[in-house]
Amino acid sequence: MLSYDELTPPERELWDAFPEGRRVDLRTGVPDADAPSAGDRWGPDRTVRAAVVATLLLGANDDRSGTVAALRLTGARITGRLDLSGAEICYTFSLQGCRLDEAVQLHGATTRTIEITDSWVPGINAELARIEGDLDLRRSTLEGGSLILVNARMAGNLLISDARISGPEEWAVRAGGLVLDGGVFGQRLTTQGGLRLPGAQLLSGLFLQGARLGNTAGVALAAGGMAASTVDCSQGFAAQGGVLLRRARIEGLLTFEGAHLNGDGVALDCVSMHVGDFDYRTAAPLSGLVDLRSAQATWCQDSEQSWPRKVLLEGFTYGSIRFGDAPSAAGDGGPPARDEVARRLAWVRRNPGYVPQPYEQLAGWYRQIGHDDDARRVLLAKQRHRRLTLSPPARAWGHLLDVTVGYGYRPWLAGVWLLALTLLGTLAFSTHSPSPVKRDEGSPFQPLVYTLDLLIPLGGLGQRTGWYWPNSSLQWLAYLLIAFGWMLTTAIIAGITRTLQKN
Repeated sequence: MLSYDELTPPERELWDAFPEGRRVDLRTGVPDADAPSAGDRWGPDRTVRAAVVATLLLGANDDRSGTVAALRLTGARITGRLDLSGAEICYTFSLQGCRLDEAVQLHGATTRTIEITDSWVPGINAELARIEGDLDLRRSTLEGGSLILVNARMAGNLLISDARISGPEEWAVRAGGLVLDGGVFGQRLTTQGGLRLPGAQLLSGLFLQGARLGNTAGVALAAGGMAASTVDCSQGFAAQGGVLLRRARIEGLLTFEGAHLNGDGVALDCVSMHVGDFDYRTAAPLSGLVDLRSAQATWCQDSEQSWPRKVLLEGFTYGSIRFGDAPSAAGDGGPPARDEVARRLAWVRRNPGYVPQPYEQLAGWYRQIGHDDDARRVLLAKQRHRRLTLSPPARAWGHLLDVTVGYGYRPWLAGVWLLALTLLGTLAFSTHSPSPVKRDEGSPFQPLVYTLDLLIPLGGLGQRTGWYWPNSSLQWLAYLLIAFGWMLTTAIIAGITRTLQKN
């Protein structure tokens, strides 16, 4: 137990101010001299031992009634190890513009609000801590050690806006299992090392607008299984490494508007993610791929130039989707622009290989908003893509279905072919007179009816069996029309069957 006589003048000043919660300010007023980065050169007149701070926070010198005790210190160098592991701290703890020589140990501690702002700290370990208030590290620098909040719980917020955190290894912030009744506010946060939040529960959300996360090991933000109301990675957010949101559940908005995601390999992993509103309008295309397999979004807004060359879309479902850069896009009450369907199909084709589900999901959405023509256009594109995976004979049959009836999604093509072939046959057969099979029997020759009789394989109009052509070229034309009739009829039946089965 420290005695008052052992204290230095700045320590006595802090000791005397503690019962009344007064702030002790040891700054000189010269900005360069007061910078915490230069705090290792501060002399005894600005130095307080960590043991004195710990002794006060553990209840020493709290013997005055009518006041609220608190430790508030500004512009001091704190030497030694500030170890409050397992402690129950009933006082507000505030350090501003201070320099700590060693990492702060709060492992398993129970505290009120902790404020270490505008300071220089070689790491904070608050694993399993219970903080009945905020942990405020705004504008501070954590260098040489990580911010550890594994399985910690806070009644307030984690405030790390404008902070700089440089972890010694892969992770600058380790907060797996963190539970916050508030949120993480990290606007303009800068890290050297990743931000790790697997399984975290953030009632008010994660706010990283303008933050810059860097991890040369590969992962800038790891938040798999996280539950949050909002995740805001916008306004110049930059991740030098992958962003992992696999199995995350975000009730409201997830936004990357204006963000830079520069991870190699999988730059954005959203496998099995559930999100309310997904705003994917990054500042530039990603260098790696985006994985949206089995993800679910109520509403999705994206930008055509934001997507990388590869996007894994199998199982990705959405209630509504639109291009944020298309003012007449569908989903805002008006019909979709004609080029939007082509743009959206190009987006689906970014999925490697042939996968039917993204086409069917897109077609289902167009049907939902009442644009059946666009839905059929999408399903036709699906069949054309599928055709590339078939054997040569099946591919040839697919080409026939495409040309004749558009795989059943363009049945009017059959009418065009039928009209064209009817005109061709009628004109050709009108130039010569055929010979009857049996003289003085049958109906008179009629070129139009004869052509229709050749093209329609079912039933008969009495012309095809009653006449033949001595002219070999016209006889070959008759054979070709019969063949075209069978192919056209088969294609129509196959296309209609496919459409009925799909419906």
